[in-house]
Amino acid sequence: MFGKELPKIQTLTPQVSEEKKLASETEKVVSEKELLMAEQAYRQGAASILDLISPTSFKVAPNYLQLGGKWTRTVFVTTYPRYIDVGWFEPIIDFSATLDIAMYFYPMESKIILKQLRDKVGVLEAQLSGDAEKGAPRDPHTETALRDIEQLRDDLTQGVEHFFHFGLYITMYADNQKDLNLLTERIESLIGSKMVYSRRAYWQAEQGFNSTLPMALDQLSVGFNMQSSPCASSFPFVSAELSSDSGVLYGINRHNNSLILFDRFSLQNANSVVFATSGAGKSYAIKLEVLRSLMLGTDVIVIDPEREYQYLAEAVGGTYVNISLNSDSKINPFDLPKPMDEETSTGDIIRSAVITLKGLLRIMIGEVSHVEDSVLDRALLETYAKKDITPDTNLLVEGVQFPIMSDLQEVLANMEGGDLLAQKLDKYTNGTFAGLLNYPTNVDVNNQLVVYSVRDLEDELRPMAIYTIVNYIWNKVRSVLKKRILVIDEAWWLMQHEDSAKFIFALVKRCRKYYLGVTTITQDVNDFLASPYGQAILNNSALQFLLKQTASAIDVVSNTFRLTQGEKYLLLESGVGEGIFFAGAKHAAIKIVASYTEDQIITSDPRQILEIEEAKKEFDASLGEEQK
Repeated sequence: MFGKELPKIQTLTPQVSEEKKLASETEKVVSEKELLMAEQAYRQGAASILDLISPTSFKVAPNYLQLGGKWTRTVFVTTYPRYIDVGWFEPIIDFSATLDIAMYFYPMESKIILKQLRDKVGVLEAQLSGDAEKGAPRDPHTETALRDIEQLRDDLTQGVEHFFHFGLYITMYADNQKDLNLLTERIESLIGSKMVYSRRAYWQAEQGFNSTLPMALDQLSVGFNMQSSPCASSFPFVSAELSSDSGVLYGINRHNNSLILFDRFSLQNANSVVFATSGAGKSYAIKLEVLRSLMLGTDVIVIDPEREYQYLAEAVGGTYVNISLNSDSKINPFDLPKPMDEETSTGDIIRSAVITLKGLLRIMIGEVSHVEDSVLDRALLETYAKKDITPDTNLLVEGVQFPIMSDLQEVLANMEGGDLLAQKLDKYTNGTFAGLLNYPTNVDVNNQLVVYSVRDLEDELRPMAIYTIVNYIWNKVRSVLKKRILVIDEAWWLMQHEDSAKFIFALVKRCRKYYLGVTTITQDVNDFLASPYGQAILNNSALQFLLKQTASAIDVVSNTFRLTQGEKYLLLESGVGEGIFFAGAKHAAIKIVASYTEDQIITSDPRQILEIEEAKKEFDASLGEEQK
């Protein structure tokens, strides 16, 4: 019985299984269709990248595109001259307008080019031969073309050159059609000034726009056949060369590894400014310049706020002057310069000194009224007269004694309206600060390198001490004409007071006549540039160093120096001794490099300094044992 019923079971089972399978597939299709419809509905309500970057409207015209509120047009280069300079395309890249630039390089087989050049040579030689047989005059164009082709054949055969089909497209953007036409004419004029011929993409505006998008789609396919060298001349990344036949090696050009060798005295002025954050290597860079300038015979004077130049001064046999309340080295602010020629009168020198001294006194005692200013003016003239220094005095005669601060206080005490001013000066003559400005000058600065240290001075005294030192240096500069560099480290101290800032600005503006270059160093960029005199000092400095900057200062620096986004990123991410070097209208990315010996002399790294000191102690100890 089971044997009879078994076939029935076998015949029924496949039919039921097929129906279930069909129903399952139907449900699956319906489910997938519902899922696709749900996904489609979801995508219609979700924003994609294309939705975010797409224009609100798109209009294609024969010679322009309108993308929303922007008008665009594309031009392409068709012909180049026989010779073209490297960097010819840089004025277009640096043009102050919104541009999209695309370059397409299609390599070509050398054997194909060589075959075509060989055929061309045959045609030209036959033409020249035919002209010679006919007695026709020589054709310079044909002869030149033949020489160029022969030279190109040699270069291709030797692998010196390669051949490319090169396409260069420029898309311009403007807010209206009138501005677009003007922009197009200016770009075409710039390109045409290099003897390069360009055309507008008529009836291919959309293709031209697409070809300059960052999608590598060359829909114009318009180019020019040329070898590697002229192709490379159009390459956009061109770095300025700052190498000259003489001068100081400042560092290495980070773009092309060339030497940045420059003579600061060859510019319209020899002044420089250095902006950098703490630890960026600004003192290291300047000490390296000082060391190399000394080897070229330039006198260098340094105002050192942190005793960073002491080891350098000792290593080269310079003079190191420590200015402090308890120091034996003194500088008298009443000193007068010796006239450089007979035309300079003593009266003019005294008047200039009185103006400078009034600036110093305002730093010392604070603001003064107009009446007090007049009292100070008369008192200073009488103070000099007390020492027999009048407009008739010959300052070149030996033995002229200059007054000191106590003499001024005594004159003020005996003048009507001068009692209060005399009392304010008392702390600088008899009080706590009496050891700073109330003594005759006794420092010996007859040396090629002179360093003035103000590290041991209180913060309150630093501005007036630096002011006095700079004035003393200025007097020496005006007395003897020599090639000099003055380094003012942490110059923001002087920017805190209007009188000292004004004095430094006047110094920077006038120093060129006396063969002096002033180097102004600061790490507080915001405070320095916030002062109108700080900006004026920058404008009168032809040489500029920008090393690593902080995020809080980079915007001020970028706006001041008109940096690109790439240069801003470079300054934010630079390592120690890296930055941007400006010399006149040129600038380049720089890396400061020094030899091992130079590094040992100028280093500011505490670890290296300790190692050097320990090595010196070991050497002295071993030397002492040998002597025993």
